[in-house]
Amino acid sequence: MTIRSRRETVTFKHPFHIRGIARELPAGRYEVVTDEEMIDGLSFAAWRRVATMITVPSKDVQGATEIRAISSVDLADAQRTDVNR
Repeated sequence: MTIRSRRETVTFKHPFHIRGIARELPAGRYEVVTDEEMIDGLSFAAWRRVATMITVPSKDVQGATEIRAISSVDLADAQRTDVNR
């Protein structure tokens, strides 16, 4: 099974919430990593998302970060809410 990771930076202009993270996150830039696995047995290359993670500031240690698993749908909802504020 082949796995690949895609990295992107997303920017929030306002403080925001993402389901699964109990606290409000500050506005700013966040790194998002999406892991995908190749779907075997097809006559063309196709990938299925298996995990989405976001790097957020630690709630316990000043200047540290945590990587938290999130839903790609919840991320899209948070981005949409940020744009419409």
